[in-house]
Amino acid sequence: MTGNPETGGKAIRDLTRVNLTRLEKVLFPAAGVTKQDVLMYYIRVAPFLLPFLHDRPVTMHRFPDGIGGEGFFEKDAPAGTPDYVDIFTRWSETAGRDVHFVLCNNLDTLIWIANLASLEIHTTLSTTTSYDSPDFLLFDIDPEPPLTFDDVIDVAHIVREHLEAGGIHPFVKTSGKKGVHIVVPLVAGYPFSTIRDFAHGIGKAIARDTPRVVSEFPRSRDAGTVFIDYLQNAHGKTMAAPYSLRATPGATVSAPLRWEELRRGVRSEDFNIKTVISRDKDPWRGIFEDRQKIH
Repeated sequence: MTGNPETGGKAIRDLTRVNLTRLEKVLFPAAGVTKQDVLMYYIRVAPFLLPFLHDRPVTMHRFPDGIGGEGFFEKDAPAGTPDYVDIFTRWSETAGRDVHFVLCNNLDTLIWIANLASLEIHTTLSTTTSYDSPDFLLFDIDPEPPLTFDDVIDVAHIVREHLEAGGIHPFVKTSGKKGVHIVVPLVAGYPFSTIRDFAHGIGKAIARDTPRVVSEFPRSRDAGTVFIDYLQNAHGKTMAAPYSLRATPGATVSAPLRWEELRRGVRSEDFNIKTVISRDKDPWRGIFEDRQKIH
């Protein structure tokens, strides 16, 4: 996929203060995608992506040797984090210490994250200004074999119908892997427990009326089911950011969609580093002005 490494590398260096390294490193072997390609992708989608990262603690999913190697998650800002990277420090009950979260508030930081081979960028459902109150509600819908992405699409539209019946306008994206994410922007002030219970209630109602749909974690791996996961609506949990790459052979993307695009026959693999980069319109335009109440 990559073009001339010297020309491409110079173009990136002209944009940033980041000390770029190993641009020729192949990170997605099957797709022939190099680190330079990853950097160029994130630069081109930055106008769409950065608003979803601003003032939100991120978790980096890093693959220094590409997706064929062992990846690792990193929440703490690593040693040598440059001064232009904003940091949010918060006590973690789980870790028993302060965690110094990276905030991706500018293009330099986004390029720095990509240069660390953080192929995936995961973000919290709340911002630093209201860390204990989410401003996004998330449904994570995944299938278990032999069910497929088509079955997920069917269930996603049922979730949409339930939400719209209550006057709620949901947004949808691919997870970038086997499922979809349905996201609702929220007005300020809800505790995580309220949002989680609301999402769980929707899942239980659908599971009662829809064969093969489950809403309880103990059944989430049952063969031939679709799980409506509400558990990510909890303090400290994250979702793959809209427009984040995913560590898959085809360099797929967690791609925001219009609901009309989510139809049977569409595949998660259709939305990848090569196809999403060519989009010139944002299907989620206006999402931050569409804050909603739940009942």
